[in-house]
Amino acid sequence: MQRVNFHKPQALYDVAATRLLEQQAQQVLPPHTLMSRAGLAVAKLALAVAPHAQRIWVAAGPGNNGGDGLEAAMHLQRWGKQPVVSWLGTPDQGAWAAERSAACPPPCGLLLLPAQNALPPKLQAPEDTKTSWLNAMGAGVPFVDTPPENFDLCIDALLGIGSQLREPAGQMADWIAHINRHGAPVLSVDVPTGLQADTGAACTTSVKASHTLSLLTLKPGLFTGHGRDLAGCVWLDDLQHGQASTVEPSAWLGGEPTTAVRAHASHKGSYGDVVVVGGAKGMTGAALLAGSAALHGGAGRVFVSLLDDRAMPLDPSQPELMFRALETLALDSMSVVCGCGGGTDIAAHLPGLLNSAANLVLDADALNAIAQSAPLQALLCARGQQQRTTVLTPHPLEAARLLACSTAQLQANRLGCAQQLAQRFACTVVLKGSGTVIAQADRTPVINPTGNAKLATGGTGDVLAGLIGARLAQGLNGFDAACQAVYQHGQVADHWPQRQALTASQLAHALA
Repeated sequence: MQRVNFHKPQALYDVAATRLLEQQAQQVLPPHTLMSRAGLAVAKLALAVAPHAQRIWVAAGPGNNGGDGLEAAMHLQRWGKQPVVSWLGTPDQGAWAAERSAACPPPCGLLLLPAQNALPPKLQAPEDTKTSWLNAMGAGVPFVDTPPENFDLCIDALLGIGSQLREPAGQMADWIAHINRHGAPVLSVDVPTGLQADTGAACTTSVKASHTLSLLTLKPGLFTGHGRDLAGCVWLDDLQHGQASTVEPSAWLGGEPTTAVRAHASHKGSYGDVVVVGGAKGMTGAALLAGSAALHGGAGRVFVSLLDDRAMPLDPSQPELMFRALETLALDSMSVVCGCGGGTDIAAHLPGLLNSAANLVLDADALNAIAQSAPLQALLCARGQQQRTTVLTPHPLEAARLLACSTAQLQANRLGCAQQLAQRFACTVVLKGSGTVIAQADRTPVINPTGNAKLATGGTGDVLAGLIGARLAQGLNGFDAACQAVYQHGQVADHWPQRQALTASQLAHALA
């Protein structure tokens, strides 16, 4: 078992891939082995994250996720803790157990061990879960139909990776509300109940966990969309399987990039030129932020071509930025960052930029112009066919416009939509948001693990676009440039003082 860190890339497997790995393991292991290992892992982590907890409520669903919780309850009972289980596997677990004990009381001082043929009526559960239920009953774990009012830790084993995105109702919804309202630490099994393992989409009624133990594999939904808010600290136990198979990851969780050491015998020409095209009337700040990010991101030279021809051709606070008219620049040897504060004026410049720029980062208003124009979309696709590097950096609304769908539809499948955009326009796509997704048609997508809500302020997207431009100028390909820039961009926010606001200009300067 390990706590997931972001220092190195981690393989992520969607539900289909995880099921395939599960089937491979079950073919070579005795029955119930995986659930037995899973329950033991849950119980061990419960002790680790809440060592002083005595009364532990296990909220268990009717499926295999609930079986993992039942197995964990058995271990906790044997280790001297006080687990109590509420289980949706049969209508009235507590009443049935009491009735059976009264009808067939065990000898004094002995524990009643249920037999396989003594299952309660209407027990609806997979075979492994039935076995775990028998194990829990045999260990003397108490079952209650009403969740306890007082507990030191909750184990959320209600719904796992097989659940569909539909709102919990009735008893389950009541239990989820009780979990979230109580305030005790919560350990979710595999995924928090209500969160989609593949997408990070979540029901309105979902468990907010302190810790999540992902079993067998790490799931993409834990790290994008609502996953980062709901999962808490994520742990992995591969159940001793090791994933030694031919199953390919569905995505990767990005790792910390290595920092290249600059050679002494280098000069500004060794690190490339970036030109920022944007800054229409009243929006020049966006272009200056992108230029500042490119500058502090290590580009050799940074040019700014403002669309507002009345703007002052100098930024006194950043005299290193060189202001030039667009037509005077040799774009075929430059990395161009286009769209930051471009407004509607940017559309007139896009055909030339799409045709001539060596490397091109398209952000903000440039993306909106392309979404509204079939000819511009054709030019964008042509760049990919010509093997020229293009990186799109949409936020969810801009990405939805490019895909002609709603923002809600896009957010319901961030990973899939980023891949769809990358394939449609033959480029690298950076779908910004919680768990930014980097996608390219010929690469396994990456979910970025860094960043937080301090980035939810105007101008931080312009900073990211400029930083990607700097990475391209330094010779990285589009996918690697995007992965490195997005990681560093978020890392600054993660290291920023907790109670101090982070502005875009501060972010740009901190990149150095």
